[in-house]
Amino acid sequence: MSRAARLGAFIVATLAILVIGVFIIGSKQYLFSSTYQLKAQFDNVAGLDAGGDVRVGGVHSGTVRSIVLPHKPGEKVTVIMDLGKSTHEIIKQDSVATIETEGLLGNQYLAISFGSAGKADVRDGDTISSEPPLEMADLLQKTSGILDSSQQAIQNATRATANLDSISAKINGGQGTVGALVNDKQLYNNLAQTTSTMQDTMVQAQTGVTDFQENMEAMKHNFFLRGYFKNRGYEDSAELAQNEIERLPQGTPIKEFTYTAKQLFDKQDSAKLKNQKSLNAGGEFLANNQFGFAVVVASAGMEGDTQKDLVLTEARAMVVREYLVENFGFDDSQLKTLGMGKQTNANSDAGWGTVQIFIYPAGTEIPPNKQTQVGVASKTTSDQPVQASAPATPKP
Repeated sequence: MSRAARLGAFIVATLAILVIGVFIIGSKQYLFSSTYQLKAQFDNVAGLDAGGDVRVGGVHSGTVRSIVLPHKPGEKVTVIMDLGKSTHEIIKQDSVATIETEGLLGNQYLAISFGSAGKADVRDGDTISSEPPLEMADLLQKTSGILDSSQQAIQNATRATANLDSISAKINGGQGTVGALVNDKQLYNNLAQTTSTMQDTMVQAQTGVTDFQENMEAMKHNFFLRGYFKNRGYEDSAELAQNEIERLPQGTPIKEFTYTAKQLFDKQDSAKLKNQKSLNAGGEFLANNQFGFAVVVASAGMEGDTQKDLVLTEARAMVVREYLVENFGFDDSQLKTLGMGKQTNANSDAGWGTVQIFIYPAGTEIPPNKQTQVGVASKTTSDQPVQASAPATPKP
């Protein structure tokens, strides 16, 4: 082949390679295909350059056309990108652009998330939402903080180990109570014997308590005693004084609810509730308003035995409190009880008595709890009324 022919073949091959390269590069840069533009704004592009990749779902789908700096402080950097028309069906108005890194120290590229099916399509020139890029400096700073914390934890563990070694050495040397127990066999035997004796005593005491409780439970369900408690709406008289106070407080209540005993209970000598819903107004006020504390005060009429009426009013105050606590949301430590026994002003409805709820403002001093046992709080031996402040007119 002549020299001219070889030169011509070389030129043709070079041109072919050049054309192929132009088409490959042009295809990558979308020079020969239909595209549209989108924009995204960032406070910092984290090293992203013009010509960088734009990926949709991890697939190369466009290029960064240009990066425009803001005209004044406070504005954001605008990234303009060219995208292939094929992405127009999956990029929506709620798609988000983020700047990602290839690997740990690779090049930056722009990633766009898929949009929602029900959202509108983006249009040429639209600006989509963006998220700030992850700065390597921030990541390294957080990693440094974690390493510092780990180092401090290791130092603390080292000091704790040293303290344990010191304690173990003292115990092995017989120092202190534990060291004496470990090294003195006689002292250990004496302590073990004393411990065994104490355990036997505790077992006997527990057995005695259990027997007493069983006897009391049997008495409570005894044929002769069961009716007295159960027919009156309660089974354990010891419960009556758990939340009972000695007297009404000094001060004026912010709210007062008054009910006749006949309105609430099924019998004149009973503490069984029959019309609980009548108490709902008082319960709703307690649940929906700020207050210091409240007192459920029960009083009986002038008929009947004084001591039995005192226990009856304590029981009525207790069952009203239990209903309010169980059905309305408020701090149950703020609700106290007070059984007044016989009261001259409680003769409503033929001697049934009354139940009142006094609600006091914050700051009112709560009287002390009743210290004496239920049923012995008043040592009145006649049928005279118990002397106490009338619940309907608490002292200011």
